[in-house]
Amino acid sequence: MKHDIAAGSRDDWVGLQGQVVVRIEESDTARALGSGDVLVLGTPRLIAVLEEASVAAILAVVADEDTSVGTRIDVLHRRPTPVGAELEAVARVVSVEGSRVEFEVWANHLLPSGEREANVGRGTITRAIVARADFPS
Repeated sequence: MKHDIAAGSRDDWVGLQGQVVVRIEESDTARALGSGDVLVLGTPRLIAVLEEASVAAILAVVADEDTSVGTRIDVLHRRPTPVGAELEAVARVVSVEGSRVEFEVWANHLLPSGEREANVGRGTITRAIVARADFPS
């Protein structure tokens, strides 16, 4: 069931969680993205997957006439993730104030060898709930 942001029913959004899992390809690397010259997950791609998880966390509760847009990102990229690894990005709503929704985000990876490493990336993302009509279609 979707909630109307104007109806004040946002209190129950805290704790909502979204998850995205992607396999890292060469096109996801710092070298391919121009953010470095090594063949490991590039920070811009890490941030994009974390943002995707934040969208997923609230997708079912944002009213159809609204959408969310990113307004602030603070992410620490702590460990390299090689091509072939599986990246799991998670976002959890930690607060809602007016149209602002703040998420705690983190990413873990699973190497092809089966080794799992937690918190290869961690931080916060803030999104704003806005009217979809305010954007060109």
